[in-house]
Amino acid sequence: MIALLIPVLMPIAVGVLLMVFPPRRKVMLAIVFAALALSLGLAVAVALQPEDTLRLTLGTVAEGLTFYFQVDAVGKLFSVLVAFVWLLAGLAAFEYMSHEHDEPRFYGFYLIVGGVLAALCYAGNLFTFYVFFELMTLTSAPLVMHELTHEAIMAGLKYLFYSVGGAFLSLFGLFLFTAQGTELTFTAGGVLDGATASGVTLLAVFLMILGFGTKAGMFPMHGWLPTAHPVAPAPASAVLSGVITKAGVLGILRTVYYIAGPELIRGTWVQYLWIVLTLITVFMGSMLAYRENVLKKRLAYSTVSQVSYVLFGLSLLQPVAFVGALLHVVFHSLVKNGLFLSAGAIICKTGKTRVDELKGIGKEMPVVLWCFTLAGVTLVGIPPTSAFVSKWYLATGALATGIPVVSWLGPVVLLVSALLTAGYLLTVSIAGFLPGSDYDYAALEKHEPTWQMLVPIVALTALAVLLGVWPGGLTALLTGVASSVL
Repeated sequence: MIALLIPVLMPIAVGVLLMVFPPRRKVMLAIVFAALALSLGLAVAVALQPEDTLRLTLGTVAEGLTFYFQVDAVGKLFSVLVAFVWLLAGLAAFEYMSHEHDEPRFYGFYLIVGGVLAALCYAGNLFTFYVFFELMTLTSAPLVMHELTHEAIMAGLKYLFYSVGGAFLSLFGLFLFTAQGTELTFTAGGVLDGATASGVTLLAVFLMILGFGTKAGMFPMHGWLPTAHPVAPAPASAVLSGVITKAGVLGILRTVYYIAGPELIRGTWVQYLWIVLTLITVFMGSMLAYRENVLKKRLAYSTVSQVSYVLFGLSLLQPVAFVGALLHVVFHSLVKNGLFLSAGAIICKTGKTRVDELKGIGKEMPVVLWCFTLAGVTLVGIPPTSAFVSKWYLATGALATGIPVVSWLGPVVLLVSALLTAGYLLTVSIAGFLPGSDYDYAALEKHEPTWQMLVPIVALTALAVLLGVWPGGLTALLTGVASSVL
């Protein structure tokens, strides 16, 4: 089904044309918006098709290495989420990037990365996924380095070094799988026989978890996030945090649940070490965020912690925790994009980048800070917001595993992290809305952004809250996915 390539090739082609033949700004923005809206429409159209009709083989590179695309429930979920968030963050960029240089280059790479991410979602085997995973790194690095300052270039190089290092670990795991004649097509429940797993196979799985976990910000390969986020334009920071980290999650999900199979690593050193790394990351990221004063860097450390909530749920190999993990993929993407775009609006309109400068910001930008506050409440996990639902599933799944220590330590770490999350997010809101008697109200000026930034921020915040009130449809979908792989 060659039409499956349209969501991949269309944004890539438009992005290349924008950089080669840059039009006037108004025309360029119209083209970008049309391409992003069409990408979302195509993702939805693919999601509505029967899965058995969505398969495409392009050709064989070498024995056992074939470019192959197929679409399943997981691919549909990730593709619609990516396209939706990409559209809203792109719309917010229209105002934010009006103050930046070389917009055609930014929007060109922004569209190209969107197309590459669509290919990741539709990849049907591990080889195809790995190729586009590497392309995602190479095409997203210019978003980090966009401002071309020394700091931006060094941050982009750090992003590349970490990402390429993680990709080499995944590549080594891919070599080990291929050397054993392993079929690499993604199949629910895995293609390996857990009863005959060898030490080499377990090593391959762990290397791929660690390699793809680099993009997801899992300890000890998390260092790129707090460096890359502060220097990238806010819309790029938003999608790096809310979407591109999820590509690492998708890589681990495909490796463990669609190649190796959960039974292969259940009860092995791979599962236990993976659990330990996720819990370390959850606590460490929250603590570092709590201590950080630069707003975007604080949000970056928050991403380190929150994405490992997802990895913790996946590592438990338990159906309820699996549902909680995928719920948190969706909810965190909405929340964190909302938070980063709110931070971008503050930076764009006031130039303030540090938390200690935001005293009284709620008087200047009430709509933005209310959205920031509601998104923060959601990320803490206060009912009835969405993250409460995902964290409830994660904690319930952990308790149901019966794994010694982990079954109680996991929920404890999640609870401590939630308290730290309240400490590093809600304190911003308190100081912003309640600046105290020494605040100079006479000099108060309104700095709300235009609708181009407000609409995405409000939409993301509203969805983050409302999906916690009505989570039934999404939960039912993910429960079906869990039953197919566990």
